[in-house]
Amino acid sequence: MDTRPDPFLRRIRWVTIALIVLLVVWQFLPWIERAFVRLDAEPRTVYARGELAADEQTTIAIFERASPSVVFITTRQRVVDLYTRNVFSVPRGTGSGFFWDDLGHIVTNNHVIEGASEATIRLNDGRSYRAVLVGRSPAHDLAVLRINVPIDPRPPVPIGTSHDLKVGQKVFAIGNPFGLDYTLTSGLVSALDRSLEEENGSTIEHLIQTDAAINPGNSGGPLLDSAGRLIGINTAIYSPSGAYAGIGFAVPVDTVNRVVPELIAEGHYTRPALGIGVDEDVNRALLRELGITGVAVLRVEPGSSAELAGLRAFRPSGDGKVIAGDVILSIEDTPIGSVAKLLSVLDDYRIGDRVSLRVLRGGREHELEVLFAGPD
Repeated sequence: MDTRPDPFLRRIRWVTIALIVLLVVWQFLPWIERAFVRLDAEPRTVYARGELAADEQTTIAIFERASPSVVFITTRQRVVDLYTRNVFSVPRGTGSGFFWDDLGHIVTNNHVIEGASEATIRLNDGRSYRAVLVGRSPAHDLAVLRINVPIDPRPPVPIGTSHDLKVGQKVFAIGNPFGLDYTLTSGLVSALDRSLEEENGSTIEHLIQTDAAINPGNSGGPLLDSAGRLIGINTAIYSPSGAYAGIGFAVPVDTVNRVVPELIAEGHYTRPALGIGVDEDVNRALLRELGITGVAVLRVEPGSSAELAGLRAFRPSGDGKVIAGDVILSIEDTPIGSVAKLLSVLDDYRIGDRVSLRVLRGGREHELEVLFAGPD
């Protein structure tokens, strides 16, 4: 009987042993190298990169020039323990803002400070100050705070324009997303004249849409153009998850530059008023029946700009029918197709401006001149 090992099994055994030895050597190779081979512990050679690209230098200059004007805002809210009647101050939220002028006025979003009982402003050099509320306009999501910086005040952000923005322009956002101080993001103007409905039902008009990364905490920070000028205030994002999704919105600086000075002077913003009564639901139903587009004047306030201009309201007749009044078709060649559009266009003017209204009356169009006044 042949008792010699099978040559095939013998080969399998040697291959297995060789693999085990190889794995052991591989596992302990770093220790073997250190024991028998002299390794070079010197740092590698650093290669010079040369000059930064022109667009990089521009971005760096924009951030270095604007970041000292940007502030980090933390808010707190006082709550009462209903059992002990003790009053506590609890953190409420964070946001961004920027210096508007040399007097210590800081502009931010209204939703950053809404519901808060106190706000603390931290500058880029680490100094912190308690802020006082100067004024706010929920309709524009704008608010103005003020702090007293006695030594080394921060410079205000240079003001630009937003009416001449073009889709595709470069923009830069500075803020404090998720509490991460002084973050710079860049992108493009994605669209213009966007509208955004807030949770309280009000609509913010004429917003700038951008793909620059805007996250919670960026609210209230400046949106800058490639010249480092303020062109908007970061105010909201569209995101199912609450984080950056490529769609952000900013209040245009032309609106900011109209509203903020009045907030500083008066503590509130007063929209110009026509002195008419309108209703979106009634307007939609009434004009659908008439087959026209515009805003029906349902009431004219006595002594108002509308009455002085000669506007006529719809009114009931004695037999249950309605006597037709004026339908506003446009203001200064801007078509008015809804009540929301009317309010949006009115917000583009100031009290005291004189504008032309085109109205439909008795089947014919008429031009009326209106002097805008404030509400009573």
